[in-house]
Amino acid sequence: MTVTVRTEGVGPSAVFALPWLVADELGYFAEENVAVEFVRNRAEQKLTEPVADHELVDSIRNHVPFEEGQVDLYRACEWGQIRRAHDSRRGARIIGKRSSVAVMALMAAPGSKYIYPQTLANAPVAVSFHNGNHYAAIQMLEGFLEADEIKTVGYHTIDGYRAVQSGEAAAVALSEPWITLAEKQGFQKVIETHYAGLELVAPDFDRAAYAACNRAVVRAVAALGRDKRPYLHYLIDSLPEVFAGEITPDDFHLPRLRYVPPEPYTRLEFERAYAWMRRWGLIEPGARYEDLVVEDTQTDAVH
Repeated sequence: MTVTVRTEGVGPSAVFALPWLVADELGYFAEENVAVEFVRNRAEQKLTEPVADHELVDSIRNHVPFEEGQVDLYRACEWGQIRRAHDSRRGARIIGKRSSVAVMALMAAPGSKYIYPQTLANAPVAVSFHNGNHYAAIQMLEGFLEADEIKTVGYHTIDGYRAVQSGEAAAVALSEPWITLAEKQGFQKVIETHYAGLELVAPDFDRAAYAACNRAVVRAVAALGRDKRPYLHYLIDSLPEVFAGEITPDDFHLPRLRYVPPEPYTRLEFERAYAWMRRWGLIEPGARYEDLVVEDTQTDAVH
């Protein structure tokens, strides 16, 4: 019997779903009797202008297909997934750590005065609120600036990119393949980091299906470890059409693209991330590991 798993993976989230896309391409899911349907994210809340207060932006806004039941599983940054599990109307639960280790960089316009973190004091930094670039931007800057000197402003990624080009924003937080694009177009990097992500599932998601998916993903991670280049087209194709032809596989710095076997998400990791989010007022008090995380599935799912 073949199980169908619907997951986000095409479009902007391709870099985070790459092991899933590779596992599908190489037939690893089929060998596990799993059929994977990749669904494009759809934003319900549109940002027509920059937003200075993250409370005005819905944490679910990029993951409407999950809330509507069109998706069973999706992956995003650790902090954002804690917030979304807390906010989910459908009852999303964290089931484990994703295999994609994200890279995030703050990129400034060519030749601008923003050349190291301290130069961004009180300067607008374009982020996508409640996504990894929002949280990672704060974490990158808090080692150099006082809290009240960090000025994040909410944009859609392409709008933040354009805001830097026009001088409206000092820097924009970008993941791949946007970093490669920005470097190709002359942007200068201010700071860069890597961070973990989590996978959320529907409350009735089958743990045996998750285990089967992860066996396929582990094989795909090994394939990516041997050579990432045959699969970089997924990342290139995820850019908006206006940037078609701007970058090629040869433009990527491959060590930035890090993929590891999926792992359980521990209570210690949750408590550390949640405490940091509380310090910054990024989530309400009272969230508990046992309410947001599927505790007893994770070791079995990986192995």
